[in-house]
Amino acid sequence: MVDILAFGIHPDDIELSCSGTLLKHIAAGYSVGIIDLTKGELGTRGTAELRLQEATAAAKILGVQFRENLGFQDGFFRNDKENQYKIIEKIRQYRPKIVLCNAISDRHPDHGRAAQLVSEACFYAGLSKIETAYNKEIQDAYRPKAVYHYIQDRQLKPDFVVDISAFMDKKIEAIMAFSSQFFNLNSTEPVTPISSPEFIETVKGKNRTFGREILVEFAEGFTVERNIGVEDLLSLK
Repeated sequence: MVDILAFGIHPDDIELSCSGTLLKHIAAGYSVGIIDLTKGELGTRGTAELRLQEATAAAKILGVQFRENLGFQDGFFRNDKENQYKIIEKIRQYRPKIVLCNAISDRHPDHGRAAQLVSEACFYAGLSKIETAYNKEIQDAYRPKAVYHYIQDRQLKPDFVVDISAFMDKKIEAIMAFSSQFFNLNSTEPVTPISSPEFIETVKGKNRTFGREILVEFAEGFTVERNIGVEDLLSLK
């Protein structure tokens, strides 16, 4: 069982978009796990095998309890019964209170499709007539308390933001664990929109923009699928 389970369709989605939030909650004593749905094998730079190695290194930097890869087909995965069942099994296995997943709409078509896939699987995981098994034992139905979508390339308006000011440096360290994807002076790989030295400054700039609205240095933004309840108005930033 974990408190937060973060899904990303590609290795590095989580590091770029919500790793500061994960770091903050781990520091507060919450348990966190990561599941990547594909190996990012269609990426212009690097290989699937290298991306897995980089994901393992990033997981160690973040301090998550586990990181798994479900091996869906990058670019051509479908929101279908087979893939739904694989995610339902993981939801029932780890029983997270909160699920984080891809942006609901984004430049990369995989992101929005994965957002819908994971969100629907979280709902279906709570239906007892859908039967799944883990280690040959029938799993109990289970539905997470909430699904939140992190914000990626597009400038979506967040429904809430999380102050990550104290964890920004560690977030950048986790991002740069994916050395095949981002700026590396010694790389001979093709240049991509995210491999320039300016790209990391773009990530910082987006987090600064989110942070500015709540008067902190850096924050990460999320969208929600339902209204959020508040116990104390005075605790809001």
